[in-house]
Amino acid sequence: MFRYAIMGAGDISRKFRDAVRYIDGCEVVAVSSKSMVRAKAFAEREEIPNYYDSYEEMLLSEKPDCVYIGADTGSHFALTMLCLEHKVPVLCEKAMFTNLSDMKTCFDFAEKQGVFVMEAMWSYFLPAIKKAKEWVDENKIGKIRFSDILLGFKAPTHDGNRYFNRSLGGGAAFDLAVYTFDITTLMLGHDFIKCDVSSLWHESGVDTLNHATLTYKDSIASLTSSIINPLEERLILYGEEGKIIVPHSHYANEALLFDKDGNLAERFTDNDTKNGFVYEVKEAMDCVLAGKLESGVVPHSVTKASTEFYSLIYKGHE
Repeated sequence: MFRYAIMGAGDISRKFRDAVRYIDGCEVVAVSSKSMVRAKAFAEREEIPNYYDSYEEMLLSEKPDCVYIGADTGSHFALTMLCLEHKVPVLCEKAMFTNLSDMKTCFDFAEKQGVFVMEAMWSYFLPAIKKAKEWVDENKIGKIRFSDILLGFKAPTHDGNRYFNRSLGGGAAFDLAVYTFDITTLMLGHDFIKCDVSSLWHESGVDTLNHATLTYKDSIASLTSSIINPLEERLILYGEEGKIIVPHSHYANEALLFDKDGNLAERFTDNDTKNGFVYEVKEAMDCVLAGKLESGVVPHSVTKASTEFYSLIYKGHE
């Protein structure tokens, strides 16, 4: 039985725990949090046998096969490094890093330790996203000339909220731009010629809205993410022979293919996925069991590219 442990007792960890229930030969043996009260409540609610208020104690006592890090973004680097020090593989929530220095330090150390590390980019695995990518690769809409992706919601502003807290890794870049950038470059590639970024800023130092334009040799991509207003969440790929629309692209269950006259040519609907985290959870498990140091679906190069993108957003505003 493959044994996962969880760091962080929030809502996203609950979704991870639920995903594990759908995977044969896999279980969650422990959860840890900075708060024993939170850890205990999470363990009891999610039927996890062991809980801790010390991340390191959990690693020492449980010796898990892999750790899922679902704590706040500002803790990702430190917790990943802690796991690597104990030679425990890691599946870490996005955004995995908030700066290039942490990213390089972590991946270099993972290679030195010979330990698997993967960013939990679940969107890459979703059947609807894979179908859209398949249509692109099959040239169903011809050469893509323009891509437009929007993601946004109005984040709560009460005290202690992570969205407007720089130390917790708040802001639109780390919460949403990770999706706009990774999904766009999955479809169009990373060989853009330049990247222009504009942002709005909160007094706490986090970006509240960012817009980026990626210029390729023969196409342009527009990326917008916001935590101050709800945007129409979708990806549209405009080709010379049609277009592809993916509603709610970061958790998509549908993809639409249109011909050059605007007629719906094909609709893909994912009716089978019960929890979209299942695919990344299984990928990490399979990679660890195979002795791999990184995933072929979400390799370190993907995380490196997105971290470079965040750095552009925050350049000159540190």
